[in-house]
Amino acid sequence: MTGDISRREWIAATAGVAACAMVVEAAPKEPTKPFGLCLNTSTIRGQKLSVPDQVELAAKTGYDGIEPWVRELDEFVKAGGSLKDLGKRIKDLGLHVPDAIGFPEWIVDDDERRKKGLDEAKRNMEMVQHLGCSHLAAPPVGYTDRTGLDLLKAAERYRKLLEIGDSMGVTPIVELWGFSKTLHRLGETALVAIESGHPKACVLPDIYHLFKGGSDFEGLKVLRGNAIGIFHMNDYPANFDREKIKDADRIYPGDGIAPLKSVLKMLMAMDYRGMLSLELFNPEYWKQDAALVAKTGLEKMKAVVASAMEK
Repeated sequence: MTGDISRREWIAATAGVAACAMVVEAAPKEPTKPFGLCLNTSTIRGQKLSVPDQVELAAKTGYDGIEPWVRELDEFVKAGGSLKDLGKRIKDLGLHVPDAIGFPEWIVDDDERRKKGLDEAKRNMEMVQHLGCSHLAAPPVGYTDRTGLDLLKAAERYRKLLEIGDSMGVTPIVELWGFSKTLHRLGETALVAIESGHPKACVLPDIYHLFKGGSDFEGLKVLRGNAIGIFHMNDYPANFDREKIKDADRIYPGDGIAPLKSVLKMLMAMDYRGMLSLELFNPEYWKQDAALVAKTGLEKMKAVVASAMEK
């Protein structure tokens, strides 16, 4: 891909991102429930539940979906667990697996490392297939402490990742990481998705990462809802600035100062109908009963969604 982008190429790439609607995990569309509500397992990581117990808890608490981490799935398999059986149990419980969190080095400049990263991405996809998982998070692993990334080259690399996903039936989502020195802005992440020119290209925004990386939430309006693979929900307190806030400082939606009501109104206006996934890393929550944390998080997400639906 060259640095000279024609108007026709730009339009074609934009259309590619818009086509992501065909692959985004379906969520309930009743007027009273515009989004599916999902539990990212990082929220209850500190309680050290087994993967099957996390699944049972998400279903019992009332979530529509669960978003597991590949490294937890690796531990489950290493201990003798069957992903095929787990996938059947997830289906029997009526849960969706809209995404999984993996860390393949797909974006790095080093050819050998990138090849290994793509092999790891394929392995991740093979695993999550058994769970009925439709997407795999693709953050800028391996490039977080460096600047100077050629975003058009990153777009080429993302396309390679997407092409692997085509063969596996799993769509990678380019993820914004606010603490990274690259792809920490929504615009950078969207550019990589757009310029990949792939019909399933999509992005993964996150309330915390948008704030941490310095992107204005208003920028979400530029996207169509079907360009978002999944949306990570959390909040942040008033007593932190962008430079100092950490993952561990994330709090329940509605307990902080993030403009969640306006963000959710934007998502509804954009016709986003995918999952809102609760992703927290708060050590204080990890000290509590996992069921209490999951239930509290779900109730708070429901409350902010209800608030956003008010006229």
